[in-house]
Amino acid sequence: MPTDDHHLYSNFEYESALNVMDGVKQPQQVSNSYVERVKAARRKEPTVEELVSGILHGDRTMLSRAITLVESSLHDHQAKAQQVIERCLPYSGKSVRLGITGVPGVGKSTTIESLGCMLTAHNHKVAVLAIDPSSERSKGSILGDKTRMERLSVDPNAFIRPSPSAGSLGGVARKTREIILLCEAAGFDVIIVETVGVGQSEVAAHSMVDFFLLLQLANAGDELQGMKRGIMEMSDMIAINKAEIDMQRAELAAGHIRNALHLFPLPDSQWPVKVLLCSAYTELGLQEIWNNVMEYVAFTKANGYFYEKRRQQNLRILNETIERTLMDRFYNQEGMEERIKKASEDILDNKVSAYTAAEQLLGEALL
Repeated sequence: MPTDDHHLYSNFEYESALNVMDGVKQPQQVSNSYVERVKAARRKEPTVEELVSGILHGDRTMLSRAITLVESSLHDHQAKAQQVIERCLPYSGKSVRLGITGVPGVGKSTTIESLGCMLTAHNHKVAVLAIDPSSERSKGSILGDKTRMERLSVDPNAFIRPSPSAGSLGGVARKTREIILLCEAAGFDVIIVETVGVGQSEVAAHSMVDFFLLLQLANAGDELQGMKRGIMEMSDMIAINKAEIDMQRAELAAGHIRNALHLFPLPDSQWPVKVLLCSAYTELGLQEIWNNVMEYVAFTKANGYFYEKRRQQNLRILNETIERTLMDRFYNQEGMEERIKKASEDILDNKVSAYTAAEQLLGEALL
């Protein structure tokens, strides 16, 4: 039989202030009709005509959806993307394409953000194609650059598109050239391509831009240690970033690099490579960098190198597309996976050399 104390405790527990009362029901932030319209718009795939019209009118949503098609590996998406690109092609080619590279930690993203904000303040429309390292697990973009460029990402005159590198040619996305054409058709007059800064990504980036900027650090030990001849020869300008940390050391590093550049022949553009100091943090040298970019464009247009370089870039796209298409068709042939597996076993068992096995597979595929 329960005691009075037990009854008292039960009542206390029931009437305790710890009991949670029903809160005031909050009104919906958006109407149900709006939510349904958004869902319907997402379900409905835009046509080629709608995508092209949206891009030409500067619609960011349509531009993003077209870029998603370009990046897709699905055959139907690729076919649709190529139609969009063909329709946008006459409206492209009117931008300045700027490539920026440098080792990780040199300040590429911060420099791009500061430079981009400066350009949008002068009525330029800036598109940043940040080639983001792919996740080793998901193969998707880590999207680090968009989170770092907080100011530029909310600028109405800027468009940032992180793309997963997907392991192609040292981290440069295979589809970046096509995305550049779409951004130009959408009215962006400055296209900035940021590379991962490792491997052969610089070579690929150089093949798709007009002006190539190499960022260096002054306080990274021997200033010439990481300066390979190839990347220096490709660069149209070298900037010592984070110069505000130690101006004297930055000036010394710039002098070392200028001396090294004297050993190289004049590039095909006939443009003498300049070495400047800059700071994305204090905006030191950013205007000077942009002035040099515009001087380079005017100089190379006058001597014809600007147009010849773009023609050669288009021919490179042709050759790369042929190689990629042949490779895709080879691996997607019916039964090819089993034949490659059998050839691999024969190679490991020393029954056949890798060269002979490859020739046999290619011969069967070309029949």
